[in-house]
Amino acid sequence: MTIRNLDDLLAEGVSGRRVLVRADLNVPLDKQTGDITDDGRIRAVLPTLSALVQAGAKVVVCSHLGRPKGAPDPQFSLRPVAGRLGELLGAPVHFAEDTVGDSARSTVADLADGQVALLENLRFNKGETSKDDAERGAFADQLAAFGDAYVDDAFGAVHRKHASVHDVPARLPHYAGRLVLREVEVLSRLTGSPERPYVVVLGGSKVSDKLAVIEALLPTVDRLLIGGGMCFTFLKAQGHEVGTSLLEKDMVETCRNLMERAPGKIMLPVDVVVADAFAPDAAHDTVPADGIPSHRLGLDIGPETVAGFAAALSQAKTVFWNGPMGVFEMAAFANGTRGVAEAITKADAFSVVGGGDSAAAVRALGLDESSFGHISTGGGASLEYLEGKTLPGIAALEN
Repeated sequence: MTIRNLDDLLAEGVSGRRVLVRADLNVPLDKQTGDITDDGRIRAVLPTLSALVQAGAKVVVCSHLGRPKGAPDPQFSLRPVAGRLGELLGAPVHFAEDTVGDSARSTVADLADGQVALLENLRFNKGETSKDDAERGAFADQLAAFGDAYVDDAFGAVHRKHASVHDVPARLPHYAGRLVLREVEVLSRLTGSPERPYVVVLGGSKVSDKLAVIEALLPTVDRLLIGGGMCFTFLKAQGHEVGTSLLEKDMVETCRNLMERAPGKIMLPVDVVVADAFAPDAAHDTVPADGIPSHRLGLDIGPETVAGFAAALSQAKTVFWNGPMGVFEMAAFANGTRGVAEAITKADAFSVVGGGDSAAAVRALGLDESSFGHISTGGGASLEYLEGKTLPGIAALEN
């Protein structure tokens, strides 16, 4: 990747200079308490921030959180993130009460060398996500005023044409952070010449969300294992009853065509865990994939499917996994995701977890993160990279 990176910036010297870092601190918060339930994305940016702090930079961090409507909304405040970031860095993080207003200006102005400030949620400003170039550019001008250099370490946002990702780099000397550099290096291995057999595991709820990546990967993978809610549309395409399971009726013919184009390459569940209701305490049992009762819904893949998927994974030399196999948040329907994840860790393969719910599942199920080759921080970004799309944030760093 012909992009200047953090090491290039450090070699130029950053002591006393303001470095604006776009991070992805979009962490899940408990709706009742406001506590952070998974700090993985905060930890992911620590190598970049720590290197800048140790080199004496004045570090100004910006990020989004959630989907506020272009105006301040307390439930999406980054204040809890500032506290946790400070704990992990071992030093207080100065928090600005706004993004580019009086609080932000004074907070940045008061920074000493080696100190860190976090601006309030970028999406509290309409300019961040605006489709109007002038409105987005005006907000980028205000953000860029806080830095002498810009570092993008928010891989989870590089597929967005947002002010902090796409427009700010045009206004400052720009560099890729450690996380972004690693993500692109890893994903380029998958799009180049991956060691074979190359096995992809896809889950999640909707075929429509994954159709583009299936289309892109199908000619290049050796096996494509499909679980999660999306498997029921494929099972319907095979002519099976799927009960009240998640189903995209308008995608059935598409799924049928995909299977016809790659006979034997797509592997579907042979058994599923069905329940009376979408609830953690619902009555449930395992049935063959072609024997789902009309009044029940599938919430996980079954043990025979896990065994079959594990057998395919045991032969792999390269694995990409995106999307859980079932409703892993409910203990009764987590075994499929756990079983497949454990099979990936046991395979003698270079494994990539494609961010999003898959990465959350790894942590929620207490699996050893180090047993995977790489856990991406960007579900949508990693999928779009594998689809071959131009990612605005990466393109901006290349310019």
